[in-house]
Amino acid sequence: MKKIVSILGARPQFIKAAVLSRIIREQGEFAEVIIHTGQHFDQNMSDVFFDEMDIPKPQYNLEVNNLGHGAMTGRMLEGIEEILLKENPDLVVVYGDTNSTLAGALAAKKLGVPVAHVEAGLRSFNMEMPEEVNRILTDRISDLLMCPTQSSVANLKSEGFDHFDADIVLSGDIMKDSVAYYSGMSSQKSTLMDQLSLEGNSFVLATVHRQENTDDVENLESIITGLNEISKSTKVVLPMHPRTKAAMRKFGLSFEGLTTDPLGYFDMLELLKHCEMVITDSGGLQKEAYFNQKPCIIVREETEWVELVRNHYASLTGAKAGKIKEAYSLFKENKPVFDPGLYGENAGKTIYLVIKGFLQNK
Repeated sequence: MKKIVSILGARPQFIKAAVLSRIIREQGEFAEVIIHTGQHFDQNMSDVFFDEMDIPKPQYNLEVNNLGHGAMTGRMLEGIEEILLKENPDLVVVYGDTNSTLAGALAAKKLGVPVAHVEAGLRSFNMEMPEEVNRILTDRISDLLMCPTQSSVANLKSEGFDHFDADIVLSGDIMKDSVAYYSGMSSQKSTLMDQLSLEGNSFVLATVHRQENTDDVENLESIITGLNEISKSTKVVLPMHPRTKAAMRKFGLSFEGLTTDPLGYFDMLELLKHCEMVITDSGGLQKEAYFNQKPCIIVREETEWVELVRNHYASLTGAKAGKIKEAYSLFKENKPVFDPGLYGENAGKTIYLVIKGFLQNK
């Protein structure tokens, strides 16, 4: 039986990988080995997390975290290479744009193991973002490029990938499969709405965690000012990332809405399902807002998910309080009519069939 190794490092990657892993188990045609690099250490990453969310437990955990980009990527590369030599897989699958993604692709390619990149072709066109570097380098050495959008396909073609020995596939967005699957569970698993005494469509869900915002006092102060302005008329719920909490304390900033500790996936899904709109600098949450038909205000200067802005489901405001408040008012007056087909259907099955065909011809 041919073997697939999946390289994961952050909780969103586990949630996306759960879709493909479930199909692999159901079909029974290939063996899968999961490596957790440990990049995003999270106490919620326990046996309960995997059991409740029906995610296979990793066979390996490298426990590499809390290091600089170079040290982290280097140690992951070393650890993954050792496991790949032992497991001798026929294909390595990587997701997204983290250091784990790049380390997994590099380790595999240097050993002559083919690489499939899920979420290939995304570009922010901001080379100051570590994620942008990771995704560009991973794409260049991957054999199967699973693109979630037509824009991501176009990005690869404009970069000359038609001339590279790689297959470009418009697979659709696997996150859509995850949201659909887990949305059916979240109302049974989460009691957060009751705990916070929240009513449907009566609050704004906000998250801020990117270093470009948390480490820049002007950016963070302006975002918090914008959220505080909105909170005068509508409750704003802000799950507090540890980096954001530390930065606000350091800069002496005060948030006037409702804060919570970092939340599990089911709790976040419930807030997404019942909020009025989303304000975030997270890439994943932008799409999850769309999948739940919620307008999204993106407190960044650019987004990889350009379709959301082009179709007026999201607004780019940067870290500017005035623009945040203006976008909120516009969305409150005119909620978009959502087209549910923007990111395709059944991406997990498409990706599985592409991998199956590739391995059968290998």
